[in-house]
Amino acid sequence: MKKNKDFLKRAIEFHGHLGPYLVLGLRAGLYANEILGKDPFKMKAFIETQISPPQSCFADGVQFSTGCTLGKGNISIKESEGLKVYFEKDNKKLKLVLKKEIIEEIGSLPSVKEVWEKFALNLYSRKLKEIFDIEYYSHTLI
Repeated sequence: MKKNKDFLKRAIEFHGHLGPYLVLGLRAGLYANEILGKDPFKMKAFIETQISPPQSCFADGVQFSTGCTLGKGNISIKESEGLKVYFEKDNKKLKLVLKKEIIEEIGSLPSVKEVWEKFALNLYSRKLKEIFDIEYYSHTLI
């Protein structure tokens, strides 16, 4: 799956609405597919964030973009501050940590649907390195 308008439209239908955390999950998952190779059966995703909306919406973005699902048992979410996601496939590991500035930007948004949607679209088009700190590993993460 590639990052385009049709992909975003289908992700919104899957999740139920457009929001920043959905887009962040999509971006993280798409990058993991690019780096590790998409395989919804071999890839694993470990998410650390708040387990209530809106932060937990990140998990739907990861799920939609990677194919990791609760049913297959290859995605998990753990209560934590901030937002981190670890991806693992074929002994290759990737860690993405949401930059604090992005969390602060989202936190400063008024509770207006149109503002959140506009910001989500902005995140969809930003360079990934402006959004996440990215690390690669050659040892087991979890």
